[in-house]
Amino acid sequence: MATVHEIQADRREVEGKGASRRLRHADKVPAVLYGAKQPTTNIQFDHKLALLYSQHEWFYSSILLMKIGGETQKVLLRDVQRHAFKLRITHLDFQRVSETEKLRLRVPLHFVGQETSPAGKTAGVTITHELNEVEVYCLPKDIPEFVEVDLSELKVGDIVHLSSLKLGEGVSIPALRLSKEHDLAVALARMAREEIEAVPAADAAAIAAPVKGAAPAKGAAPAKGAAPAKGAAPAKGATPAKGAAPAKGAAPAKKK
Repeated sequence: MATVHEIQADRREVEGKGASRRLRHADKVPAVLYGAKQPTTNIQFDHKLALLYSQHEWFYSSILLMKIGGETQKVLLRDVQRHAFKLRITHLDFQRVSETEKLRLRVPLHFVGQETSPAGKTAGVTITHELNEVEVYCLPKDIPEFVEVDLSELKVGDIVHLSSLKLGEGVSIPALRLSKEHDLAVALARMAREEIEAVPAADAAAIAAPVKGAAPAKGAAPAKGAAPAKGAAPAKGATPAKGAAPAKGAAPAKKK
C-alpha cells in the first residue's frame, strides 16, 4: 500500500475567474475538492508549498492526507494545470477517497535488474522503456506506491508486456480487460542498428569518374580537346576541322 503523505490547504470563500486571478497574483493556487457524495469545496494552496509537493512522485500517485483548518481528509490528486512557460502551478483538482469504493489511478513503474540482465551485459543491445506509468484499479487500501518491473532475466529480443507485471492482491490493470491488443509492451531489448560508414573521398571521386570507353550522356558536350566520336555529325552550325572529310551523306559546302 502507498504511504500516506500530508498536505496543507486552506478554504477560500471567493470563486470565479477574477477571484482566481487575484489569488495567483497573491502567490496562491486555487483548487477544488470533490467526490464521496459531498459538495464541492473551494480551497487554495500557498504556491511555494504546491510547487514543493509537485516535485515529488508521491504527489501524483499516492493517497494524500489533506488538512483544511481543523479537518483532515484522504484525497487523490486528479489534475494539475500549469502556466504555459513559467514555473507556476495555476490550478489543482482533488478527489475525496472513500475506503469502500475502488479507484482508477496511474502509478509509476520502477525498473530494476536491467544492468545485470543477459541483454544488459550484451554489447550493442538497447533496452527501451516503452511506458513510465500504468493505470490500476483497486481499493484505496491496496493502492501501490509504484509497480516494480523486474528485468533481471531480460534477453535480446524479449518483450515485457503489461500482463507480465506482478501486482499486489486486489490490484488489476483495466486495459487488460478490454482485449489482447491492449496488452502493451512495457520494455524490450533489441540490437542497436549499425551505423552506415561514410564513403572515403578518394572512393567517392573514383565512383564519380566516367568509365573508360563509355559513351557520353545524351546531350552532353564532349570534353575539351576530345575528338568527336567516329561517324558523329558535327554540332549544328559548327565549322568542320581543317582537312577533315565531310560526314557520310553530308552535302558538299558551297563554293564562294
